[in-house]
Amino acid sequence: MNTEGTSNTSSSAGPATPTNSRKERGAIAAQACESCRQRKQRCSEERPKCATCQRMNLECKYREPQPTKKDKTLVEILERLKSLEGKVDNLNVRGTFPLSIYGPMQSSPPHPPLTLDTGRSSSWSTSNVHLSGPTISSESPREVQYVSATHKMLSWPVLQQLLGNTPHKHPKPDAGGVAMFFGSQGRAMSLPTGIYEPATVGSEGSSLSLPVSRSAEGDRGHANVLNMNWETMQRLTKSYFETFNLMYPIIDRQAFQSEVLPAIAGHGLDESSTSTLACLIFALGEVAISGIQGAPIVAREGRPSGIKGGSTERPPGLSFFNEARRRMGFNLTECSLENVQMFALAALYYQTCCCHMEFWRMTISASLACQALLTSNPEELSTHRGDLIRRAFWHCSIMETCLNLELNIPLTGLDKLEELVGLPDFSDSFSEEDYIGNQASHFQEHFASQIVLRRLSVEFNTTLTNAFGPTPIPQVEASMAPAAITMKQLAAQLDQWRELLPVYLRWHEEQPGAFSSQSQGLYVNQSLYPPPVPDFHTNFMFTADLDIPPVSYPYAVDIQTASLRTRYYYVKYLLYRPFIYKALHHPEQMTRDDADGVVECLKAILKWPIAMSPTCFQKRLVPCLFFWSQNLLGILLVSNLSLLVLARAQQSGIEKHYGFLRSKTLEFGSVC
Repeated sequence: MNTEGTSNTSSSAGPATPTNSRKERGAIAAQACESCRQRKQRCSEERPKCATCQRMNLECKYREPQPTKKDKTLVEILERLKSLEGKVDNLNVRGTFPLSIYGPMQSSPPHPPLTLDTGRSSSWSTSNVHLSGPTISSESPREVQYVSATHKMLSWPVLQQLLGNTPHKHPKPDAGGVAMFFGSQGRAMSLPTGIYEPATVGSEGSSLSLPVSRSAEGDRGHANVLNMNWETMQRLTKSYFETFNLMYPIIDRQAFQSEVLPAIAGHGLDESSTSTLACLIFALGEVAISGIQGAPIVAREGRPSGIKGGSTERPPGLSFFNEARRRMGFNLTECSLENVQMFALAALYYQTCCCHMEFWRMTISASLACQALLTSNPEELSTHRGDLIRRAFWHCSIMETCLNLELNIPLTGLDKLEELVGLPDFSDSFSEEDYIGNQASHFQEHFASQIVLRRLSVEFNTTLTNAFGPTPIPQVEASMAPAAITMKQLAAQLDQWRELLPVYLRWHEEQPGAFSSQSQGLYVNQSLYPPPVPDFHTNFMFTADLDIPPVSYPYAVDIQTASLRTRYYYVKYLLYRPFIYKALHHPEQMTRDDADGVVECLKAILKWPIAMSPTCFQKRLVPCLFFWSQNLLGILLVSNLSLLVLARAQQSGIEKHYGFLRSKTLEFGSVC
């Protein structure tokens, strides 16, 4: 992202008109109608009739768009989802849910046969197989099985014993996800609502200042309460769209720049949803600048915090966000795409401020608003904004999945609309800036790959929960495969996802910090399309050496890449974590395959680029920050327990399987 300073702004002069600034290049037409094509003139691409055909009363017809190379790549990514989930479905239907990983089962009378839910009409449903039958007694050694949430690990007997010997008070492992999320449901944590002195955008010493009014008097119906000029609005808009909107592509950049910004410059902010969205975009734009260029809010033991810009009480962009909050009440009951976007952007801002309760509530509000839009106006999916709605839907779905996996917070039911919505293909018109940004960062492929990985993680979680979850299933037939084989089959599907990524997103399993394969060779015209990353004469994009000055990458390339790769290693870590439990509680029953599973789990926790430089120095921009911080806590627990794993392995005589652990046990502590 280009965050170089612009010229000084003047608060007294008021906003300049957009006509005084350099004219932006128009959007690249996705498809012109037949009439405009014959006349060889620009088409507005409106549906069902473009502006020219409306004005001249002509018949407006559009050709079926031919897939471009970009479109074919996206289609290929999303089609892989179908083949991969089919293989996971086969694992479920075969019922390969052995119980031997947690020791021999107690003898019990014969159980009725398993019943499968054959009414499942779509491969997009959250749960692929429903198993019924008697449950196992609470005295069963399987009482603690696979759990995705870190706080549920606290119920492991080993951890209960360790925590019981400490003088500190620890939360109960059976507490609700929200209670564990915040430690106390009654605690108060909110951003101040006052309007402050003029805020400074960017790093300290920046010449760009944003004077903000001290009161709400005269707020309505006149130009620009925030006294911003045209250049300031453009700068904040550019900062937002070249960072946050690449990671969460839910706002139409072309429409915002060509319609919303000129209206605000000419008439000021009002109570409409578009003005609310504009304030949120300005707020996140300031976060994008300060989160990269700003000073760390604190330093500990001589090492600066990765949270930059502003302070805990007054984070960057707060003045704009307060203006958005004052207007959100007027838009709460709208059933529109703007309503979904409003809640989603508010959640993102709360996330950057580490206000996790508010982040959760706004995320859920966005999901509910999306459901209301889709159930009341499903025809919106057939309009020119249909693909934008699909992107907003999948953004909400990905966020919900994170909260569900890590905190066991119930889903809102948004997942039931997956078949109705379908997958996005970025087929709508887009701005030239986004086109260049996609050439440099491949944000469209990143988003599509996140959707596929999210789907796989849900399928894996369902499979592992059915096999080893808190509500166990009856003992299956003795001829079924061992647990280690089931885990390896799931891991193979995950590895296949990585191997089938486009070459410019792919990386080697053992080199999570390396640049993507052949990324530098994809750009022929370097004068028009910049390379995805600067040339620093190194093969590594991420490093665990935090003393090396962090590199600044354009278009949030490092954050997009780190997020995608870390999610991969997170899913792999969950797949193999049950072996950690077995090694701690049943070491005498460990096999070589079980020991390999322990090693794979510990290897996965050592490879998280999101905890490496430069990403860890830009934490305000990291997606789902609390999700990762919670998981890092779980990883620290597992890393420290690995010493106990070694000790028990020696006692059981299988220490020969743990040669890797001896050299890697303390490595993660040095990375963090």
